[in-house]
Amino acid sequence: MDLALRDRFTELWKNYFGGTALPIAFFYTEAETSAGMAPRAEKWSCFIGALSQVRRGKSLAFSAESIGCAGGKRYLGFGNKLRPGFEYFLSCGNQEIEGERYLRTPAQVEKFLKDAPWKPAPASRIVFRRWDMLEAMDEPEVVIFFATPDVLSGLFTLAGFDRDDLQGTIAPFGSGCASIIQYPLAEAFHEKPRAVLGM
Repeated sequence: MDLALRDRFTELWKNYFGGTALPIAFFYTEAETSAGMAPRAEKWSCFIGALSQVRRGKSLAFSAESIGCAGGKRYLGFGNKLRPGFEYFLSCGNQEIEGERYLRTPAQVEKFLKDAPWKPAPASRIVFRRWDMLEAMDEPEVVIFFATPDVLSGLFTLAGFDRDDLQGTIAPFGSGCASIIQYPLAEAFHEKPRAVLGM
C-alpha cells in the first residue's frame, strides 16, 4: 500500500465528508499480518457483524473456519457448497423447506447461481482493515464504504466522474457479503470496473 496515497485520501475524506467514518478495505494473504485472527465459528453466525470492529479500528483476519455461514463461505471464496434444496430455500419453499422468498421460483435461483460470479479465495485468509490502518505491506483489493444517504450520493457521483458510459455503479442481487466481496472482486476483472451498491 502506498502510504502517501492512504494519508492523502484520509485527508481529503475528512475535508469533503466531514465526520463520516472512513471506509474499510480487504485483501487475501498467506502472510502473517498484524490483524487479529477471528475465532473459529462454533455455530451459525454472519461475519458482517464483526466488521463493526474493523470500522472502529480493529483489523481482523478470517479463514474458512472463522465463517459460520455457508453463504459467507461461498461469497468469500472459501467454499462453493450449498445446502440441499437451496433453490427452494431462497425462493418459494417446498414441503420440507420454508422459503425465504427472495426470488419467485427455484428456476430463478438456479439461474442466479449460474450467472453470479464466483472464484475460489486466492489465499487461506482474508484481512479487513480500516483505511487509515492499512500498512505498507498490505495490498487492498476492494474498498468498502458504509455510507449515509448524503455520502452515498457523493460516492455515486464520483463513481461516474471519469466515465463516458454513465454506468459507474451497479446494484446486483445478492446477500450483504456477496455485495461487498463477490461482486466487487468480479468487477476488478472488467475493463471498466464499476462501483457496487449493496447491503
